[in-house]
Amino acid sequence: MTVRDALADTEQRLAAAGIDTPRVDAEWLVAHVLGVSRTDIHTRDELDGHALEPLVARRERREPLPYVLGEWGFRHLTLTTDRRALVPRPETEVLVERALALIRDEPEPRVLDVGVGSGAIALAIADEHPGALVTGVDTSKDALALARENAGRLGLRVELRQAGLEAAADGWDLVVANPPYVRPAEWEHLQPEIREWEPRTALVGEGAQEALARIARTDRLVVEVGDGQAGQVAAVFAEQGYGDIRITADLTGRERVVEGRRA
Repeated sequence: MTVRDALADTEQRLAAAGIDTPRVDAEWLVAHVLGVSRTDIHTRDELDGHALEPLVARRERREPLPYVLGEWGFRHLTLTTDRRALVPRPETEVLVERALALIRDEPEPRVLDVGVGSGAIALAIADEHPGALVTGVDTSKDALALARENAGRLGLRVELRQAGLEAAADGWDLVVANPPYVRPAEWEHLQPEIREWEPRTALVGEGAQEALARIARTDRLVVEVGDGQAGQVAAVFAEQGYGDIRITADLTGRERVVEGRRA
């Protein structure tokens, strides 16, 4: 099968399935089968159509592209991705950026990632601040297993254990979290990729950021929030004695990250 025909056929099928970015997804799938980057697919003439077909069929069923590929990029890392944890998202890279900025001048900060999932946040911090002593906790054994696989494959040292928000009370230099923040009423309106494939317990919830602000014993707290939630979360930060409160927008301009410092 020629690469040109494979791209055209895949794009057509994905568009018919209602996928918003059929051409981009087609390029990702073809590149994966060829074992090259997306920018290099046009340097190849042919590919194995039998290897491509099951991947296209999975994407047609609206399985998230990172799950189909089995891996996804997050900052400088490539993470194994599957249904055990959420797909790492670009807006969460902003969360990591702000977390790193807060500990930049500390040689060995103690960092807690609450709800570690695939390990994206914890591993990115460990990668970009080699002196950081990073711990990741999650209530899901499956997510922790995936995070351990990623840590081992990447050769990054992160302590991983099963726990919830209460771990933030232990005393830390920085607590960072991307907790569930999708309101239950919003669930049925989400894309099939999210609603039918990603773990609901990691997505749907209310009040976790505010609870962390009340529970955490930390010098710095950084959390990701949903649309329209930043102001409310920032107000709770202030009530709990945090200063230097800052709200940072993601690349789409949505207020996505709230941070604060304790004196």
